[in-house]
Amino acid sequence: MAYSAYKDTNQTWTPRIPTHWEFWRAKRVFANPKEKNEGNRERNVLSLTLRGVIHNDIENPIGLAPADYATYQIFEPNDLVFKLIDLENISTSRVGIVPERGVMSSAYIRFAARKAVNVRYFFFQYYDWWMRNVFNGLGAGVRQTLSADDLLTLKIAIPPKDEQDQIVRYLDWQISNINKLIHGYQREIKLLEERRLTVINDAVVHGIDATVEKNCTKAEWMGQVPTRWHQMRMKNLFKEINDRSPDGKEPHLSMSQKKGLVTDDDYIGRPLLSESYAGAKICDTDDLVLNRLKAHLGVFALAPIRGIVSPDYTVLRLNRSRIVPKYAEYLLKSQDCRKELKTRVRGIVEGFWRLYTDDLGAIPVCVPDLEEQEWILNYIADHIKPIEHGIRYIEKEIELLGEYRTRLISDVVTGQLDVRGIEIPDYTPVEDVDSENESEEEEVMESAD
Repeated sequence: MAYSAYKDTNQTWTPRIPTHWEFWRAKRVFANPKEKNEGNRERNVLSLTLRGVIHNDIENPIGLAPADYATYQIFEPNDLVFKLIDLENISTSRVGIVPERGVMSSAYIRFAARKAVNVRYFFFQYYDWWMRNVFNGLGAGVRQTLSADDLLTLKIAIPPKDEQDQIVRYLDWQISNINKLIHGYQREIKLLEERRLTVINDAVVHGIDATVEKNCTKAEWMGQVPTRWHQMRMKNLFKEINDRSPDGKEPHLSMSQKKGLVTDDDYIGRPLLSESYAGAKICDTDDLVLNRLKAHLGVFALAPIRGIVSPDYTVLRLNRSRIVPKYAEYLLKSQDCRKELKTRVRGIVEGFWRLYTDDLGAIPVCVPDLEEQEWILNYIADHIKPIEHGIRYIEKEIELLGEYRTRLISDVVTGQLDVRGIEIPDYTPVEDVDSENESEEEEVMESAD
């Protein structure tokens, strides 16, 4: 239920708050201390991601890493951290709460509480701003940036301390309940995706006619295959293309592990890492593109249009007289083929393994003639259609729960919903779903040597 009385704030994104709440500039609650990591004395590197503030292995860091961490700034537990650059991008992380002492980029903004407050309440308030794209409408300059001074000047809602504590208890409880439901749905999706992969794997690796004669071939990774299938090496199915764009004006395509190659219009991950795509590789429609650092994970995709991709990707033009493009994609992404690819990659450290074209081309393979490939593709389409329908239905349920969670946080931290009299029962906390699933690194893999 709502509070009994409200007052106007004259702030667009928080137009009213309960009468007894304060509404001050953030600098009355937070300071912006800046402590450089001189001499690299602090070695615990942290990163702000869509999963919150996480530990970043200094020996194998996520993303770009500096040569010297002395330029980084020190954060203390319970500080707030903001990443308020490139605000035109609405899909990157903006705010987090720091769990432990460590260092982060000097481009981040640090807030430390000046007085006894529940910092987690204010995290929820700024998180609400992030979810409602408030930050994105406030930036200035070419890179659309908010400075620490800008952020300290903005007014924030300040309930009494005991109310801050109750709001945090209530939201932690409710968010945990929502996360539990989403986790259950995600387990269902995982089972459906495994079933989908099994259908595809069995069809393209072993065929769909159980009555035909089968035998073992040089393609040992495929096991028993129909005797009528053609044996060859993969190099007979494609040739590598290394055409480069002189000006980078062609449509740019980014690789998503979940969605394949997507255009900038469909892009929902990090901001693109290059301002100019001159020298990028050109791919034609239905060329097979792979991220050679991730190929063993099944990161192959057909180009949906003629466009350009990262210079570090491999572009393969398929031999249409021997293989149908969609069949080739299914085959190389299949579970059995991925196991074989892991034996072919090179590199000392996992995460930097590469699949080179010669190594891919040397793999023995068996494929049916084009007519049977089309037959198998139709079989796959018929059998995975209900599975994909089920996945989409559950994903919609998860989306609705996420929207409810976002709205609940907004209503409570802005005082539109009074939770003071609600008793919080004992419960087992369930971590935010994003902490186990999506990450900025997973969605787009613009790998660079």
